[in-house]
Amino acid sequence: MDFAFSDEQVMLRDTARRFLSDKVPMTVVRRLMETDAGFDEAIWQEIAAQGWQAMAIPEQYGGAGFTVLEQAILMEEMGRALLPVPYLSSVVLGADLILEAGTEEQKAAMLPGIAAGETRVAIAQVEPSGRWDAAGVEMEVERDGGDLLLTGTKSFVLDGHTADLLVVAVRLDGEVALLAVDAEAPGIDRRRLETMDMTRKQAEIRFDGVRVPASAVLGDPAAGWPALEATTARALAALAFEQVGGAARCLEMAVDYAKVRVQFGRPIGSFQAVKHTCADMLVRVESARSAAYHAGWAAVDDPDELAIAAPLAKAYCSEAYFFCAAENIQVHGGIGFTWEHDAHLYFKRAKTDELLFGPPSFHRANLADRLGI
Repeated sequence: MDFAFSDEQVMLRDTARRFLSDKVPMTVVRRLMETDAGFDEAIWQEIAAQGWQAMAIPEQYGGAGFTVLEQAILMEEMGRALLPVPYLSSVVLGADLILEAGTEEQKAAMLPGIAAGETRVAIAQVEPSGRWDAAGVEMEVERDGGDLLLTGTKSFVLDGHTADLLVVAVRLDGEVALLAVDAEAPGIDRRRLETMDMTRKQAEIRFDGVRVPASAVLGDPAAGWPALEATTARALAALAFEQVGGAARCLEMAVDYAKVRVQFGRPIGSFQAVKHTCADMLVRVESARSAAYHAGWAAVDDPDELAIAAPLAKAYCSEAYFFCAAENIQVHGGIGFTWEHDAHLYFKRAKTDELLFGPPSFHRANLADRLGI
């Protein structure tokens, strides 16, 4: 087992970092987070031209044919930059779920548009209960001749207000099934939610007798939950990479500030308390990186190991990122609490990521169940 990146992967990381530094500085992030859409279509098309959306989609469906590890490397760089684009929702989740659950005909019809950056997908799984497990999917559909009728509400849908296509988790004949639904279909009402993290938008979506053909079901109607579970595991690994990127950036911000901020005639970085804080942050970043990279390796080479590595990485990296984001504010002191400083943006992303797909306690419980303890 080799956790080292290849030369090609290092080049991908370095290229992505330069692009994001040049094209999406924090001034652009702040401008976009104030918009309703939350992203810039021109930037979305620029990263599509570089093949980011196509990265882990097989070549036969218009993709680049790389793996989810290369995709995760991009996620780490996006986490450093707080890049406000619907990449997690549309590519990491949406494209992967269609690959996992769809028939050949469905994949051929949907994936090329995602790979080209022309189609954006959102996964509508969670309901007002806020549960991320199978029991949380309660929205049932009715059969009406050869069609299906959807009625109910989905909450906390990542980028759901701007998606072109919705993949909706529903109860069909008692099983969790996945339906591919046109986001503009009659009877759908989408409303952007006011959330803590303004750099990653969420929406509430209401379905009022939305009619879709039976062919909208992705793949086997009875296999929806296993497909969703497999996709979520890979998404947890990708999110862990993003959290590592954000935590590492918080560490850099804290260290840089500690070197230049002078109190009592000396840089605050010379004080033991600040040194210890930065050292603790470094330990969290490096240990989180190890957990995330292990999950990234497992996502490619060992699905059985991923069932253990993914919840472990999500739980640990969530807490590590939040710790680093909070300590970054403390090192900065009063200025770190102000709206003008970027530290609070990382803090809000860290807290939101901690709850996304379930809090650390949820994933530790899942990990304990899988290990039989």
